[in-house]
Amino acid sequence: MTGSEIREAFLKFFEKRGHQILPSASLVPHNDPSILWTAAGMVPFKPYFTGQATPETKRVTTCQKCLRTPDIEEVGKTARHHTFFEMLGNFSFGDYFKEDAIPWAWEFVTEVLKLPQDKLWITIYNNDDEAYDIWHKKVGVPEDKIVRMGKDTNYWEIGVGPCGPCSEIYIDLGPERSCGSDDCQVGCDCDRYLEIWNLVFIQFFRDEEGNYSPLESKGIDTGMGLERVASVLQNAPTNFETDLLKDIMDFTSTLVRVKYGDDNDADLALKVIADHTRAITFAIGDGALPSNEGRGYVIRRLLRRAVRFGRVLGMEDTFLYKVSNSVIEKMAYAYPELKEKQEQIVQIIRTEEERFLETLAQGTEILNQLMQDAKSAGETEITGTDAFKLYDTYGFPLELTKEIAEEQGLIVDEDGFVNALEEQRNRARNARQDTEYLSERSAMYKALKEEYGETNFVGYGQLDIETNVLAVIKDELQELSAEAGEEVEIILDVTPCYAEGGGQVADHGFLIGNQCKVDIYSVYKPVENFVVHRGKVVSGILKRQDKVKVEVDKKRRSEVARNHSATHLVHKALKEVLGDHVNQAGSLVEPDRLRFDFTHFTALTPEELRRIEDIVNDIVLANLPVDAFETTLAKAKSMGAMALFGEKYSQDVRVVKMGDYSLELCGGTHVTTTAEVGLFKVLSESSIGSGVRRIEAITGRGLLRYLESKDEQLSQISGIVKAYPQETVKKVQGLQDKIKELSQELESLRNKLAKQEAVGILDNVKEINNVKVLAATVDVKDMDGLRSMADMLRDKLGSGMVVLGADLGGKASLVAAATKDVLSKGVHAGNTIKEIAKIVGGGGGGRPDMAQAGGKDPSKLQEAIDKSYSVIEAQIK
Repeated sequence: MTGSEIREAFLKFFEKRGHQILPSASLVPHNDPSILWTAAGMVPFKPYFTGQATPETKRVTTCQKCLRTPDIEEVGKTARHHTFFEMLGNFSFGDYFKEDAIPWAWEFVTEVLKLPQDKLWITIYNNDDEAYDIWHKKVGVPEDKIVRMGKDTNYWEIGVGPCGPCSEIYIDLGPERSCGSDDCQVGCDCDRYLEIWNLVFIQFFRDEEGNYSPLESKGIDTGMGLERVASVLQNAPTNFETDLLKDIMDFTSTLVRVKYGDDNDADLALKVIADHTRAITFAIGDGALPSNEGRGYVIRRLLRRAVRFGRVLGMEDTFLYKVSNSVIEKMAYAYPELKEKQEQIVQIIRTEEERFLETLAQGTEILNQLMQDAKSAGETEITGTDAFKLYDTYGFPLELTKEIAEEQGLIVDEDGFVNALEEQRNRARNARQDTEYLSERSAMYKALKEEYGETNFVGYGQLDIETNVLAVIKDELQELSAEAGEEVEIILDVTPCYAEGGGQVADHGFLIGNQCKVDIYSVYKPVENFVVHRGKVVSGILKRQDKVKVEVDKKRRSEVARNHSATHLVHKALKEVLGDHVNQAGSLVEPDRLRFDFTHFTALTPEELRRIEDIVNDIVLANLPVDAFETTLAKAKSMGAMALFGEKYSQDVRVVKMGDYSLELCGGTHVTTTAEVGLFKVLSESSIGSGVRRIEAITGRGLLRYLESKDEQLSQISGIVKAYPQETVKKVQGLQDKIKELSQELESLRNKLAKQEAVGILDNVKEINNVKVLAATVDVKDMDGLRSMADMLRDKLGSGMVVLGADLGGKASLVAAATKDVLSKGVHAGNTIKEIAKIVGGGGGGRPDMAQAGGKDPSKLQEAIDKSYSVIEAQIK
């Protein structure tokens, strides 16, 4: 069976057993900042297992794309390690349990996949007799094929929250795959016994003290690695020889003109390139973009690692974007979003590749300087620390550093490199923290939601309402009341207040009772559809079960609505001006401004920005009606509604329609007609990452305040330059021309003075062992002036060395310049500067004939200049 056939067979098998087939969730987890990536099939369903959200159906099956990077260095070296992989799974949220999950798993592997029963082994948790009885008595697995194992391998839990025992299905691939050890058995790390399916029985809840209590609503979470199963069915020695990866490796082989199987190093490179390109292709498709932190750093690291392995295969130019095209063609059948995003994905990879090749060029320059410094100092080795810096900062592989160094007769301290690498890994391990499945705070809100039910949000249609105080919380404890001056969190049964979400900030407002007033300054949802109001009691006493009136700050809400509606218009206008590849990559909607992040590869021109402004303002002035309605996700998509890529939507969605111009899925608050936006003005457009741009803009009153501020600035400037406002530009231009003219005159005078000073300085030339040396402190404007004077004095010397120092803005600056003929006598400008710079509290260096340095202490410049004579004398052979 091919990988696609296995994937489809699994999903159809469980669909026939009442499961809803759901598409894979994004690799970027939705509303879960605790993790970088979706690393398992259950991650998208975590809120259902914790009770933070209610599933629309109790039986689900998926093929989930996953990404993990803890063992990135092992990819290609072992048979099974990957960064990107697919996880087949079936899930039950309070429906069926072990008595169905176990027989179905056995039925699928033996009757659908037709794996030989005599080769299959089962593991269970030590004391899970229930699972044992089902495997042995109901399914018929022989007793000697069922292995009881400990908590470290067969019990699933992550801190506080739901947990439970596991049962795994292994297949014996034969003694030829064994490690040869006498105690090789199920659970051994070698390739003989391969785990193909893990069944997790979620039946307990672990509290903060580590106590376990049975769950009333039990769950099933299973995971089967598609690549692993494919390797078994296709009799492939490793996952890389399955059709899921081999087709991509074959494409790369053709591209680089090497044959898989002929050379171990080339084979490793082909495997790494195939694996990493799958990972970056899917991750970028899900909205993650290369950067220097978080997910972006992972993408950048994987891409650069793949490019480095391409160099092993002789690829000096960009090539990875072509491999990405191959990945998309291979995987688009199962993941059609890849085809939709193909142009954008490939462009981002190509752009990042080009930038990395430039970085490699920088690394080469730095390595050349390191080698030159080592030779000048009489050393034969590049330090491990320097080699690691090249590797870590510039993506320079150790092998390449060694190769170039060897050409220059140098070696690399590989032990030092390994130590530096291990230190970094230790720092990363120490920084990694286990994330609790359900924190104590979240558990409290989950319990409150179970007690009081979901919050009824009515804020789309009204901005004030009578409601009941269900709970008053101070310092994470429920209280009966709160007094004036206290900060509290309040649970209401009904609210008009919008909770922060979808890029829109929360409403502000007031809670007013018979005896109290509360200033509400934050509204959020700790669990799905459960709203918490955070505020300060301004007066009186707020009590639990009080009847109160909640009022939203209407002015603030309307300003937020203007900016939110404007983001929809901007999104559409960007697509019109730049193309359909533009997609929203984030937003922030506040009362005084809006921020809109979008996918695009280059900076926008002034003409493009003007067109976008004009389009948005034309729609604003057209006074189009803005309507919001609820419908099904499928119907909304069929209508052409734009959705935020990678966002998780329920089956019922809210759609915001602006005339016939814009149609988007959105849960935010909006104006009723586009004219309410007022006017729209772009303040800035910038890059925030590879392939992602950001527009910041204002509308309504924010724009009015902006214009008032500009008008005031113009009035002030016109007053200063003594001109009417309409003549200010002409007057300022005239002043600029005059300043330029005067600056040129001043520079000419400075040059004349410098030449006169230089003539006087030449009287201070000393001769050391037949080498003329001129060292002095001088008065110059900047570093360029200091270098120019050094060049002039060197030329006037004809033969010798010049060392100059100057106080530039409270900092010491040093320059040394030598004629070519004295270099053979041992004179070295770089080494001279390096030595005397220490005196002024700085450092620097350079070539034998020219060098410069800076320091913190200009008071010691004369001491440094005087020192230069003895330093140069020690150099002369």
